[in-house]
Amino acid sequence: MPQAATPSATLLASDLQFPEGPVVDRDGSLLIVEIERRTITRIRDGGTEIVARLEGGPNGLAWGPDGALYVCNNAGFLFRKIDGVNRTAAGVPEGYAGGWVERVDPKTGEHRVLYARCGEHNLVGPNDLVFDVHGGFYFTDYGKFYPRYRMNGGLYYALADGSRIVEVAYPLITPNGVGLSPDGKTVYAAETETGRLWAFDLEAPGRPKRHAGFALHGGRLVCGLPGYQRFDSLAVEAGGNICVATLVSACISVISPEGKLLEQVPTGDIVTTNICFGGADRKTAYITLAGKGEAIAMPWARPGLALAYG
Repeated sequence: MPQAATPSATLLASDLQFPEGPVVDRDGSLLIVEIERRTITRIRDGGTEIVARLEGGPNGLAWGPDGALYVCNNAGFLFRKIDGVNRTAAGVPEGYAGGWVERVDPKTGEHRVLYARCGEHNLVGPNDLVFDVHGGFYFTDYGKFYPRYRMNGGLYYALADGSRIVEVAYPLITPNGVGLSPDGKTVYAAETETGRLWAFDLEAPGRPKRHAGFALHGGRLVCGLPGYQRFDSLAVEAGGNICVATLVSACISVISPEGKLLEQVPTGDIVTTNICFGGADRKTAYITLAGKGEAIAMPWARPGLALAYG
């Protein structure tokens, strides 16, 4: 398995409570969600400040076309520490009744729910999202783990104004990270428990081409990692490679669109949850380390893809 040399990393913040969803603000500061603290948090000049306090479990974060922040809210996890490493646990918090997607005003912290259902079905645990240039966004619903059973997850497409939501692919096994190819014609979704990266080739926004095969959701398998490696969230490079935060093996896995594992960049945390790109040339990787409760920055060999509204 290809292993990259460990790049020099800069610690941006510590004592975070299960950080996820990094996005770069226009002033160069970093915004993250802290799932366990239930906040959107700004990291700047070695310090942190709360931008918004939310309910449930804010998980994914993205800038929308109106300058607002859009949040996938999984409605809460259970957490446990093993050997000093923070992890999620099977089960749901008291009062759990389903997850949602919400819009947050970054100036006031005001927030409102956009979607809690798709058709006849409640959302279970929305996880990550990415906007396209048409003003809509794809998001994963991770599902939920219980001690003796699991609720399935799926991939959805919705408009930012709250007027339309459609199911893109179902069922998926713990779909987590989601991203778009540079040409916007393919949406990628990474499954945590299977360690598989799937592609859904699009005929139109929110409408995938169904591929023949045994996958019930009709997706195209890009890559599956050997051994016990689990995928979390992801970001896409300008050249099309998919960079997936990889649990257990403590790294970012860089996968070509053709499915080749190009390299694995070490991060030093077995609960590496997410990555985004920033800096003047988008060659700085911002990475959330939930096991340690840290956010770091490191130089990246290639530029990240410019997001639609990021």
